[in-house]
Amino acid sequence: MTTPQKPLGSPFGPASTATDVMVGIDLSGKRAIVTGGYSGLGLVTVRHLVQAGAEVIVPARDVDRARAALVDLPAVEVLPMDLFSADAVAAFGHALVRRGAPVHLLINSAGIMATPLSRDADGHESQFATNHLGHFRLVCGLWPLLKAAGGARVVSVSSRGHQIAAVAFDDIDFGQRPYDKWVAYGQSKTANALFARALDARGRAHGVRAFSLHPGQILTDLARHLSAEEIAAFDALDARGNPKVDPDQGVKTIEQGAATGLWCATSPLLAGHGGVYCEDSDVAPVNTGALGRKGVAGWAADDAAAEKLWTLSKEWTGQDVL
Repeated sequence: MTTPQKPLGSPFGPASTATDVMVGIDLSGKRAIVTGGYSGLGLVTVRHLVQAGAEVIVPARDVDRARAALVDLPAVEVLPMDLFSADAVAAFGHALVRRGAPVHLLINSAGIMATPLSRDADGHESQFATNHLGHFRLVCGLWPLLKAAGGARVVSVSSRGHQIAAVAFDDIDFGQRPYDKWVAYGQSKTANALFARALDARGRAHGVRAFSLHPGQILTDLARHLSAEEIAAFDALDARGNPKVDPDQGVKTIEQGAATGLWCATSPLLAGHGGVYCEDSDVAPVNTGALGRKGVAGWAADDAAAEKLWTLSKEWTGQDVL
């Protein structure tokens, strides 16, 4: 059964923190992988998973930086991986498959935003290549370990930015249209949501469920490519230059922002559910209003588009879940 895209009645809300949603969660004996797990939301996520008893692996493009950020968490293992490189993702997957240990949680938190135009080795636009194709390859490579868990969740960090743009299947890589860094970001975040739907459809028979989410508007290193003027335009800073916090309007602390991803990964309320886009630690409604409002855009909750994206991703990467 497809999970309806409507709230479940979670006891949590916009102001709930990572600590709140992890109360009573025991992950002893569970293995988690968190991409982007050494900065921002990913780092907070890793800390709470470890506190709950999970064994955590953090793949990192910059291994030294990751180990420095995680120095006080010696139980966390850092392994090299670059989502922008198909070979690096494959090497990471092969190394873990050779170990044979199941993966119970995969949280795809890494990403880039509003970057200048660049392309991967196959010519794909960098935001789509990193945010979607890299994680697609990762899930396919780890598929035997996710199935072996006897109940696994794959959580993809999307963004309300998905409301900017649907996936432009006729020109994903900006070969014909002028490059727009925000449109490129928007379609990559739409791809995260569609990926969760298509993956869940394939995984539910194997006990693998998938979710996507918007963490909230949080000023992190993700904004490193933005100018001071662009950041000011988001009205994210107060008069003293400090980040604003107004969770009812979607502007959150990092601890509040990490809550929804952790809720998707661990909440008993989601048992038997999957494929949905979440927000404020609950399943989000479909947004039928203006850009930037709560909820998921119809184009990011469309099963036909999800299947089209899966087919294209399989063709572009030569990988699939089997």
